[in-house]
Amino acid sequence: MNLVKQYIQKFSVNRPFQYTSSSLFLVFCIFLGTSIGSVSISFEVIARIIGEQLLPFLHMAEGVDDMQKAIILKIRLPRVILAALVGGALAIAGAAFQGLLKNPLADPYTLGVSSGASVGAVAVLFLGITLPFAGGFTLPVVSIIAAITTIFLVVGFTRLVDRSMSMMTVILTGIIFSSFLGSLISLMIALTGEELRQIVNWLLGSVGMRGWNYVYLMLPFFIVGIVLLLVSGQELNAMTFGEERAKQLGVHVDRQKYIVLIAASILTGVSVAVSGTIGFVGLVVPHICRKLFGSDHRHLIPLCVLNGSAFLILADLFARTVVSPSELPIGVVTALIGAPMFALILVRRRRGGQSA
Repeated sequence: MNLVKQYIQKFSVNRPFQYTSSSLFLVFCIFLGTSIGSVSISFEVIARIIGEQLLPFLHMAEGVDDMQKAIILKIRLPRVILAALVGGALAIAGAAFQGLLKNPLADPYTLGVSSGASVGAVAVLFLGITLPFAGGFTLPVVSIIAAITTIFLVVGFTRLVDRSMSMMTVILTGIIFSSFLGSLISLMIALTGEELRQIVNWLLGSVGMRGWNYVYLMLPFFIVGIVLLLVSGQELNAMTFGEERAKQLGVHVDRQKYIVLIAASILTGVSVAVSGTIGFVGLVVPHICRKLFGSDHRHLIPLCVLNGSAFLILADLFARTVVSPSELPIGVVTALIGAPMFALILVRRRRGGQSA
């Protein structure tokens, strides 16, 4: 055990190795997720097909079967890329919420932000809402607005009840809002008269059969949210020592809070819009990354993006292969991993152990 701790301590200060290993792990997961399916395709063929898309003048995919090209480019690769975007977005949102609230149990799912975004998405999908100014982006825009509204309501209600923003009060408030918002979703489902199985499957989370349109739909919001949080790493570090200390270090605390909350809600909202509710990614990945890479948000945030992307690709691969030819909702897989980890972190905190 001591040897393991010594290795982790050495690994946590070797930044080049952290970024290199995380990037290579993500690339491996992308190839693995693209390779495995009803028709197995080798890494070499995948590399040639992707290479030709990036550098068409090299004609790297000459001689590759057209069916394999279609499987990679139209089915598997967009699914894997979407899973990577959603996983990275949820992981970095969880890291941001945890850093801002100084609470290792905070993530989009436990804070009720995912439920708020789901209300917005369900309203668009099943009530036919269209925003004239948003056009084809109505779905993510409404989900983001609902997510931002929810997190501000949760934080505001928590401050009203407990000015100290204690861990238990924040989590209980998130549960209250999640329950209320879940009832709104159930009400809309009942009123739409749509086939129940389709709606429930979407709410359980999936990145299957989405296509490149969903990747393009998510990408601009993903970039905005990621950039806002990447430039907030130093301020998040300062705020972990308390608001007064952060102000002494020159941080505009109130403005920075709004930036972090809005950015994390943008990432949560757009993720829910394209994939449904996928819980606990924002809890599991930041917890593991903080143990491996340390708590410096300047590095924790980008490393959470890389490893969150890899995590959800693997979770989706498991979901679509473990009971093949059927497919599990990816939200079920992440909940099976995340719920026990949530319980473990809570028990350690209640016993006075070290924080995540």
